[in-house]
Amino acid sequence: MDDFTKKRIIKVMGNYTENKIPEHIRNQVRMNYKMRGNNVTLVEERPAFRSDEWVEINIAQFRLTEGMWNVYWNDSKGKWHYVEEIEPAEDFEQQLKKVDQNNTGIFWG
Repeated sequence: MDDFTKKRIIKVMGNYTENKIPEHIRNQVRMNYKMRGNNVTLVEERPAFRSDEWVEINIAQFRLTEGMWNVYWNDSKGKWHYVEEIEPAEDFEQQLKKVDQNNTGIFWG
């Protein structure tokens, strides 16, 4: 991923994660993301049971391959699966919007 794309993704994901969860419940749930190589992983965080720690739940992963963003979902065993219902696209924000809409029902229960 080139520097321009990386900076753009940081801005888009920063805005998304900051605005996704209403402020009054941020002590119960937070949104975050991780970047590694050409992958961007959307993560939900919740307080651990009887602990001050937060537990991370992988929601979706966006993989940049040959200039196209592919979307993956994470199963209960931590394995990523390609989402066939979301066609690869050059526009990252379009892919994020499709995940947010969750028309497939696989990203949020």
